[in-house]
Amino acid sequence: TISNVDERMVGPEYLPFEWCYQDAEQLAFESGSFDWCIEHNGLHHCQSPHRALLQMYRVARKGVLLFEPYDNLVTRAGRAFGLGQEYEHAAVYYNGMQYGGVRNTDIPNYVYRWTRQEIEKTIACNAPYGPHEFRWFHMMRIPWPQLRGRRNPVYVTAAIGALPILKLIELLAPQQSNCFAAAIFKPNLRTTTHPWLNSVESGLPVLNESWLEERYRSRGRGTRTPGH
Repeated sequence: TISNVDERMVGPEYLPFEWCYQDAEQLAFESGSFDWCIEHNGLHHCQSPHRALLQMYRVARKGVLLFEPYDNLVTRAGRAFGLGQEYEHAAVYYNGMQYGGVRNTDIPNYVYRWTRQEIEKTIACNAPYGPHEFRWFHMMRIPWPQLRGRRNPVYVTAAIGALPILKLIELLAPQQSNCFAAAIFKPNLRTTTHPWLNSVESGLPVLNESWLEERYRSRGRGTRTPGH
């Protein structure tokens, strides 16, 4: 099932695959509706990329696969020199100045760039029940259409000149590439949870009280705990 918020779509564009209009920040699907939820360069068009990521996590049974821009020294330098965009003007311009921006409107979206740690922390906050497996893939992707569309040719010339250096960075320090993919594998909560929780056949894990009692002095139930 392919989905987006493009009002121009009517259904058959992606045949033989099913298409439906969906807001990534508030998916209408039931939890666990799909084995995998996959997105490609869509989260940074949301007003809340984190909310959209967690919606993807909710509707997936096995995991999430996402492709997004990455936040690092190279991408920050690219923005400083005008090669990268902080707000995605080009997407709006090349969609007739009517679509392609935040939530597919005509307002250029802020290009939200992720880090590994940010994704891991977002998932852990939302689902603190068991260990997740994360797999990371990094690639340097030069935005040629955006650069070639500039009226000033100096930007595409600069990108061509920097290409050998960028490819070397991709080879030697892949985490400095400007794009990445992340595969997030959800834990099987019937068999794998954190040790301070107990698995249950259905529903969410429950607290393993004996694990806590072995590690902390008795304070009595309901006693206010020290602040963080």
